[in-house]
Amino acid sequence: MNTAASIDPRERGLKDVSSQEKIPYPGNSSEMKLKADHGEQSYRGYGRLAGKVALITGGDSGIGRAIAIAFAREGADIVISYLDEEEDARETADWVEQAGRRILLIPGDIQDETHCLDIIECIYYEFGRLDVLVNNAAFQMEHDEVQDVTSEEFERTFRTNVFAMFWLSKAALNRMLPGSVILNTASIQAYSPNPGLLAYAPTKAAIVNFTKALSKVAMKQGVRVNAVAPGPVWTPLIPATLNEEHVKRFGQNTSMERPAQPAELAPIYAFLASQDASYVTGEVFGATGGRMPV
Repeated sequence: MNTAASIDPRERGLKDVSSQEKIPYPGNSSEMKLKADHGEQSYRGYGRLAGKVALITGGDSGIGRAIAIAFAREGADIVISYLDEEEDARETADWVEQAGRRILLIPGDIQDETHCLDIIECIYYEFGRLDVLVNNAAFQMEHDEVQDVTSEEFERTFRTNVFAMFWLSKAALNRMLPGSVILNTASIQAYSPNPGLLAYAPTKAAIVNFTKALSKVAMKQGVRVNAVAPGPVWTPLIPATLNEEHVKRFGQNTSMERPAQPAELAPIYAFLASQDASYVTGEVFGATGGRMPV
């Protein structure tokens, strides 16, 4: 009998990321000295999303790319929205196409409500349906002092992380059929905030609350709403937005003493998007490497 080899979870990811240098915001995968694993060589699908259409915001890299690869290999056609990272978006599209699925790329800034509404309209025009909405895109920037956080940056963080989630969810729910799913990316920052992420952390707390509130409304039309709250995850956003000292020790405050790879998060989203999670709504799934919220 063949048995799969067990892998020590402490050794799956990058134990030492201290050699990674700062990269320009918003961060491209090609600029990462220490590459992220999005499941390109490891994720195996089981057809759990066959015939579905999924929108993933921030789907060009990081967790979003891992979700796109997983969903495509589960049988879904994919739409990704992204800011302006064309190289990363095209690479994600290549992986989706290799899985034999359709891919639609929609660049633009989801801070703009009209753009969010246009995304939903475009999906229904191209595919005639939307089964899974993943509100994953996020903006963050780390500062040592509260005086360094401008009003413009604070507003941008909330518009990207919270307002866009509201606009997209509202527009999607107007057309979603029973059995559809909305998934939101929260964070351990919702429960254990880094004071340097004074704008970002509160948005993640809002996402947790929004998820639980929306789940009750959405279930009136048979739509499930859940969230995933990761701990530290190795993506281009990290060296692009955190200070260098934070990057050097990134993930070391978890029980595994390392950050997660995006590939380790994607299976959670795939489960929640599938009928395997048909009795799950209003939940927040943590994946923190054993880091306990305080």
